[in-house]
Amino acid sequence: MTQRSWSRRDFLRRTAAAGAVALGGTTALAACTSTNAGGGSVLESARSSGTIRIGIAGEEPYGFTGTDGRVTGEAPEVARAVLQGIGIRDVQAEQVDFGSLIPALNANRFDMVCAGMNITPQRCQQAAFSVPDYTALTAFLVPRGNPEGVTTFPDIAAKNLKLAVLGAAVEQGYAEAGGVPAGNISPFDDQNALLQAVTAGRVYAAALTDISLKWLAGKNPEAGVEVTPGFTPTQDGRPVVSAGGFVFRQGDNDLRQAFDTELQNLHGNGRWVQIASPFGFSDANLPTAGLTTEQLCSA
Repeated sequence: MTQRSWSRRDFLRRTAAAGAVALGGTTALAACTSTNAGGGSVLESARSSGTIRIGIAGEEPYGFTGTDGRVTGEAPEVARAVLQGIGIRDVQAEQVDFGSLIPALNANRFDMVCAGMNITPQRCQQAAFSVPDYTALTAFLVPRGNPEGVTTFPDIAAKNLKLAVLGAAVEQGYAEAGGVPAGNISPFDDQNALLQAVTAGRVYAAALTDISLKWLAGKNPEAGVEVTPGFTPTQDGRPVVSAGGFVFRQGDNDLRQAFDTELQNLHGNGRWVQIASPFGFSDANLPTAGLTTEQLCSA
């Protein structure tokens, strides 16, 4: 994969679950700080108390509340392992709308975001990201058998097919860059709405990461759908690299740096794959050698 173009789709925005904080998209960002109310750093306080607060968005399989009430998903489970490695054992989670995660973080509602959030230049201006946690490909959810034989956005365009995307996702931009007319693209609010649009025939395909769509199809085996092979979309003639990470306030450098060190250890010793595999990740999703947060932030 090239390192010339670094961008990624925005993950879907979902309605917050019960107990979510009510923060709108226009909420002002609080001033960044590297100290807590008691004057110590967040890392020092979390190590002393053994507790840290995280934010999730309820997006499967990245970070969500299971039917048993336990917060789980790739990001919370990886975070638990990392945080235990740096001396923090108790993780308390709050679920909010995806678009409210960074504003809530900067308003000190929690200490870090564990939601599979992609690293983009715009977000890097608002918060600090960990080293890349994983990479992901784009795919389509299509009727079983994929009768139209689509595997890329130009295929969708050439066949003049209707496409579903998430309302806050960058797949719409990828689709338009691939030649799909804006009038053929329909935004929906969540993963289940994408599934219903395909099964009802309102659209031929739905675009999202292959990880999300495989999870969705796996949960709905009787829906009569399948997921196409993952692919790398292009914009301006260049491949797009999708990479997600954990998010911190810009002033909390000691916490972020300690987290990065342990996360890289998990990547290197095989534990990351062990932790993430129940959520549809594999060693193919490990960050590409040489891929850095600085590259993703400076695109």
